Amino acid sequence: MPRAAIFRPSHTLDTASEQSFRMTDLNYVKVEWDGEIAVVTIDRQDKLNALNADVVGELGEVFSNLREDDEVRGVILTGAGNKAFVAGADIGELATMNSVTGVKVSRDGQDVFRAIELFPKPVLAAVGGYALGGGCELALACHLRIASERAQFGLPEVGLGIIPGYGGTIRLARLIGLGRAIELTLTGDTVKAERAHEIGLVSKVVQGDSLLDEAKALLRRITSKGPVAVRMALESIYRGLDTPTGEALGFESAMFGLLASTDDMREGMHAFLEKRKPDFKGR
Repeated sequence: MPRAAIFRPSHTLDTASEQSFRMTDLNYVKVEWDGEIAVVTIDRQDKLNALNADVVGELGEVFSNLREDDEVRGVILTGAGNKAFVAGADIGELATMNSVTGVKVSRDGQDVFRAIELFPKPVLAAVGGYALGGGCELALACHLRIASERAQFGLPEVGLGIIPGYGGTIRLARLIGLGRAIELTLTGDTVKAERAHEIGLVSKVVQGDSLLDEAKALLRRITSKGPVAVRMALESIYRGLDTPTGEALGFESAMFGLLASTDDMREGMHAFLEKRKPDFKGR
């Protein structure tokens, strides 16, 4: 059964460190563990899980701590309730921005979303409703996305006189192609789950009541593989987006060579030859 908690302190922490590690109270983000999977839920249902500075800050804190938890091999990110994943940013908060605070709001969100994108373990967004504006950008920052049939995606910011500020103008084009990204960004149109699947925005569309189970099943297809290899594959993929092809290929070769020295590589090869399931240890 999943274990609900704010954090699962590492066994290496002494009593004082363990206490301080647990001190921070989370108001809007919940963490549950199901074996090797951490389920992170944004829970601000009265605002359709909209992002404000507190939510963004809590997400950053949670992912920072999960990064250090060696027992976690994958993360599911979802929204509480059946109406919204994250319906956007908190407009009341955004309406108070000026040119200086606007840059800070954008960069604070970008920093947290970039940390999710560069998280060394797979992060899967399970989208059960509206993923609009900052919510869509948050889903884009995850490595994978699946959606319930109720899900809707969009970047409606131009209708408010702004643009996406948490990385949406970058990541959407990389995911679904330039032309479609320009159309969705400039019109502010939303797309339903099936259309999102057709254009490659999500990997799969499932029934709403099975969303979390389907998310766990998909993620466990990944967490059953060598965790060091999964981490290095993610790193190589994202490095390739930001570097020339030759340099990216060199980095891939270096990762390939490093993996050849791991216990996981030997276990994986021997298990294949012996026709058995590998027992990866993450080293």
